[in-house]
Parts: sequence; structure tokens; C-alpha cells
Amino acid sequence: MNNEDITVAIVPAWDMEEIVALYRTAGWWEDTGHPDTIIPLIFSGSFAVVVASDTKNRAVGMGRVLSDGVSDAYIQDVVVDPRYRGRGIGSRIIRELVATCQGAGITWIALVAEPGTYHFYEPLGFTVMEDSVPMKYTGVTQ
Repeated sequence: MNNEDITVAIVPAWDMEEIVALYRTAGWWEDTGHPDTIIPLIFSGSFAVVVASDTKNRAVGMGRVLSDGVSDAYIQDVVVDPRYRGRGIGSRIIRELVATCQGAGITWIALVAEPGTYHFYEPLGFTVMEDSVPMKYTGVTQ
């Protein structure tokens, strides 16, 4: 199967088990999660979700963008099934998400790259934000 056999498109929903399987390949899915309630919220709570699918319409990759649709946008959850990596699918997912944001007039588009992956994003137009530090809420300390 080559790259032309993969479709990359914005979708309003997708098979729950296939999305959970993709999240699991990335190590992002806790077995305690309830996919029947969480997966629909991932779609409805995102500005856009892209799914890459094979000729049998099975999800082999995905990504999504969070935004209010007016100003900033944040790309997250970009994952490609390990059996399909190295074929440009991840790049196609990113390009589709960026094009969707730009089509809505959103020009400030960011993401938090996992350690060691920023080289993947650089040819797609992303640069390291100097003097910025990603932060995560871990609770109030007093």
C-alpha cells in the first residue's frame, strides 16, 4: 500500500474503537477511560478532526485542532499507526489541519511537540517558540 491509497480528510465522527486503537498506539489511552462518552466529545469539542484512512476505510492516523475558530489554534493528538509511519501520512494530517485553520482566517497555530519530534514539524512550517515554556497544571501549591 502506498501513500496514494490513504485518504486524509476532516471528519465529523469516526468509529470509536479505531480511534481508541490509535490513541493506544501512542500510549495516550488509559484503560479506565470510557470511549463511548469520550470519543464523541473529542469530535464535538474540537475545531477540526482529521482521520487518515486506508482503502478499507480503517483509520490509520488522526490529528485534531482546538480553537475558538477565530484566533489561536492548537494542534494535538497527531498519531499514525506504527505500521503506516514513514509514508508522509503525518505530514498530510498536519497540512490538512493547518489549511483548515487558515481557511477560517486563523493564523496563530501552535502545538507542543513530544521530545525528539520537533524535526518532523519544522519542514511543515513550525519553529521552536524561543522564551516559551509549555506548562501543565498540577495543582495549587501554597
